Amino acid sequence: MTTLSPPTKDPGAAVSSRGTRAGEPGGPRRLVRALKPGPTADAGGAALYRRWWLPWLWMAPAIIGVTVFGVYPFLNTLLLSFTDAKPLGGAASFVGLDNYARMLGDADFWLATRNSVLYAVIVVPLMVLLPLMLAVLVEKNLPGIGFFRSAFYTPVLASSVVVGLSWQWLLSDQGLVNTWLQKAHLIRSAIPFLSDSWLILLCAMGLTLWKGLGWYMIFYLAALGNVPRELHEAAAVDGAGAVRRFWHVTVPGVRTSMLLVGTLTGIGSLRVFTEIYMLGGSTGGPGGADRTLPFYIRDVALDPLTGNAGYGSAVSVALFVLTLGLTLLAQRLTKEDAA
Repeated sequence: MTTLSPPTKDPGAAVSSRGTRAGEPGGPRRLVRALKPGPTADAGGAALYRRWWLPWLWMAPAIIGVTVFGVYPFLNTLLLSFTDAKPLGGAASFVGLDNYARMLGDADFWLATRNSVLYAVIVVPLMVLLPLMLAVLVEKNLPGIGFFRSAFYTPVLASSVVVGLSWQWLLSDQGLVNTWLQKAHLIRSAIPFLSDSWLILLCAMGLTLWKGLGWYMIFYLAALGNVPRELHEAAAVDGAGAVRRFWHVTVPGVRTSMLLVGTLTGIGSLRVFTEIYMLGGSTGGPGGADRTLPFYIRDVALDPLTGNAGYGSAVSVALFVLTLGLTLLAQRLTKEDAA
């Protein structure tokens, strides 16, 4: 007698019309479980035992640091720009847009803005090109080349204050430069490097370039290692000289690094303070003619007697907008270059 066995269960038969298998929680419970933080059902290894809050725990110090030293000061500065707060604290009243209106009509503000923009316009192209040329010179593996690389990088390690004092000694009326030029009968009287407003600004730019060449040379040395040697060899076979290979092979190969260097240098040029202070004195040159925006912010916001922290905050916001515009411009150029 033949015994009929019960029909086998089809795995797909247990799936309901809503897509839920028998024995599994319904729609609402599945939704809650899907939204719950933590590893997914198909996760494996250590992820099955990791708490959902553990990554946030590791990031907490960085988040707290950025919030305390970045986000909060920025928001506080923005808030103070609408008040007449004093540098030593005390009661502050809301003044609306008065600080910004005062800023637009302040001739000293526009002079400081001119100096900052002029500083960036002159320093940025030179800082983009000169370290690249320097990196090309020291890239080759020649005997003793490590000494020159170290020598070019040494100014980066020195303090800005120490470098400024050294340049004071070199450029003063009785300094080494004027003394040598007079003994060589190239000049009759000392050149006023540290008393003429334009010369102070140019000397400060030279100090920035001298101190930053070695730093950005490292950037370019890393970028030059990614330029294929085959391109240089092919260009040399076609008869291209060293100068043509530099402009048509090296420069396109490190263009992204050039944009990065230009962005960093531009931001640093708009924020320059130490060079002007060390060469032009606490007044920022004769009559304050060489003050940049950070220098001007210090003068108008931090003076214990006449300072106005609210107005200084408004100037700080203007400096932020100027820096942001430069950064967005560099980002757009980077996207166009990538396209």
